[in-house]
Amino acid sequence: METPMTEEPRGGGMGGTIVSLAVVVLLGLVLWRVVDWSIVRSLDFSVLWRYRYALLSGLGMTFLIASISAIVGLSMGIVLAVVSQTRIAPVRWTIVAYVEVWRNTPLLVQVIWIHFALPLVTGHSTTALQSGLLAISLQASAYFTEIVRAGIEGIPRGQWDAAYALGLSSWTRWTRVILPPAIRTMVPALTNLAISFFKATAILSVIQVNELMTVTARLSNHSFKQIELITFAAAAYLLFGNILNFGAALLERRFARADG
Repeated sequence: METPMTEEPRGGGMGGTIVSLAVVVLLGLVLWRVVDWSIVRSLDFSVLWRYRYALLSGLGMTFLIASISAIVGLSMGIVLAVVSQTRIAPVRWTIVAYVEVWRNTPLLVQVIWIHFALPLVTGHSTTALQSGLLAISLQASAYFTEIVRAGIEGIPRGQWDAAYALGLSSWTRWTRVILPPAIRTMVPALTNLAISFFKATAILSVIQVNELMTVTARLSNHSFKQIELITFAAAAYLLFGNILNFGAALLERRFARADG
């Protein structure tokens, strides 16, 4: 009997290793020719230690804004996604309009409008931090609403029918039967969105919120060490974005083991 052949995974094996090494060597050669190494050798990263408290304060503010916006946005998104399942058409249309407005306008425009225009319309001024939190939270809620709605609609109809047949209350049906499995399937999308809004906090530098990018820009102008400080900011965003990705992967594996 002829033995079936197994297909080698794409990008794996010796061929993938050789290609990776070739890319690294090529990139190294390009950098060697393009980079002005005299400038690189003159960089003084001790400035990071000198301003460590200011940088940590900015990083802490970035985490605070991202965390509050994610919690508020996800809470609002779950509520709006659940309400959007109603049969009352005007309610559904209102939620759709809300989502489209906040998803299809740039965050930068929203931040500036909320901080400068909204006080003129309402007569109530907000601080830069309040304006930034409001803008990011509202846009996050719109994106979270669509993610949660898709997760809810992915629940098999039989699960809904079983919940109705058991006579469960609306609260029990949503919190015990529908939302838990829906949220499990949404973990990758929710994590990607959280990382996106963590990085989006840098936009708040335009209204001088004391987050990482604002602090970095101020220190750069004061110390004339732009490369060192902006490199630190980029590395911080990259590091903590990867940490969030790693945490999400662990959570996915835990859910997979629980389901298994």
